[in-house]
Amino acid sequence: MKITIKANDPAEIEADVLIFFSYESDFGKILFLNKTVNDLIKKAAAREDFEGKEKQYLILSADGNLASHKILVSGLGEKETFDLYKIRKSIAEAFRKARSFRPEKVALVLDDYWFVKFKTEEVLQAATEAVKLSSYSFIKYKSQEEKAKIKAVIEVYFCLHAGKISSAEEGIKRGLFYSEATCFARDLINEPADVTTPSYLAKIAQEISKESKGKVKLHILEKEEIEKLSMNAYLAVAKGSNEEPKFIRLDYRPVKSKKHIVIVGKGITFDTGGLSLKSSEHMEKMKSDMAGAAAVLSIFKVLPYLKLDIRLTGLIPACENMPGGGALKPGDILISANGKSIEVLNTDAEGRLTLADAFSYAVSYLKPDYLIDLATLTGACMVALGENIAGLWSNDEELAQRLLKSSFQTGEKIWRMPLFDEYKPLIKSDIADFKNIQTGKYGGAITAALFLAEFTNDLPWAHLDIAGPAFVEKDESLAPKGGAGFGVRLLLDFLEKI
Repeated sequence: MKITIKANDPAEIEADVLIFFSYESDFGKILFLNKTVNDLIKKAAAREDFEGKEKQYLILSADGNLASHKILVSGLGEKETFDLYKIRKSIAEAFRKARSFRPEKVALVLDDYWFVKFKTEEVLQAATEAVKLSSYSFIKYKSQEEKAKIKAVIEVYFCLHAGKISSAEEGIKRGLFYSEATCFARDLINEPADVTTPSYLAKIAQEISKESKGKVKLHILEKEEIEKLSMNAYLAVAKGSNEEPKFIRLDYRPVKSKKHIVIVGKGITFDTGGLSLKSSEHMEKMKSDMAGAAAVLSIFKVLPYLKLDIRLTGLIPACENMPGGGALKPGDILISANGKSIEVLNTDAEGRLTLADAFSYAVSYLKPDYLIDLATLTGACMVALGENIAGLWSNDEELAQRLLKSSFQTGEKIWRMPLFDEYKPLIKSDIADFKNIQTGKYGGAITAALFLAEFTNDLPWAHLDIAGPAFVEKDESLAPKGGAGFGVRLLLDFLEKI
């Protein structure tokens, strides 16, 4: 898909579909291009009871009055509540509607009010992400006959005033980086688990390092090296599978760097629950339990092109959680890499075991300014926040606020959750330092975060529980059903502004 800025009269743009946007309060007051086109739209609106309300669409033929063939007017609803998230969502939904006509070329007339409220580059970045992310599909395993039914949009035109073009180009460029990284993460998540093994993630990391031409260094720890580092909690999860664990470390280190940040991605490439076996219903999307790892890899894929002046290290403790003959058993006690003992009461609370040893590695060998993890960690977080919002826990106010700002900027929604010290006794074990699940049924997302906090050595840390938004259960405006690539745009924005 090629994206081009058009500063000329939209009436002269040759497209299959020309999209306008209208607020409810403005419809009836604005002039669409010229009197002839305006009259066409007004008559059609009267016929269809179109008033510019949110998710209202008006579709009509241009009848030779424009260079474009069809006109689509997308209702935006109330003007006062509009933000960057709604810009992305509105453009994505209008673009999806336009795609139903199987066009090759689509032109979008970007609303002037957006440029009053937001910077030009912000609007164009949002618009670019909207058309790219809403166009994503994973069709690798479809037959050629089925693939032929899907017609891609070849060219997209963004129509705006000439004075904004220089800033607009930068917004499109950033939007392409962000959306392409997100789609790369989606591809990794959507692959079946017999493809996306720990070895496959290591192979992807090798390709990323090679493509970077030396800017991203790679070190993969094999099982023997992991054993030498006493990562016993991580190894215990891996031992039920025939697939060998791979501890993946990526490093981006420019000559001058302001801060050192470590991001850790949970990399359980398939989670059966181990001997605490999941039901088939809860197991069927567990190929997505490596969504945190996918986000980390995708960030490193585009990082060299953004030319950031930060040092970034990515850690992925990749393995499967399987109920094989050597599998971890409920009641086992593990001595983690930092020497703390863990009583395992549920083998389906495995992600925190792998992350605990990854954190200890970061503390011992990296000592970063910030430690951030992304993990599809708990169903309890989904109970609390639903499927579209990730939970944020942090022991550092500045770090938390930076992430919340990036959440607002990118539309990847996170919500601050408490590290409630009064719940710490719930993860205390009678026979070890800690147990890997809490006493009782409630507060599981909080106690999981409290468990992880025990392995941070008080480094400034943020935990993102992405269990809800990592995998989309039904088609949404910015993503079809499947892997969402959540966290990629959020963290790229955070890293650019650190």
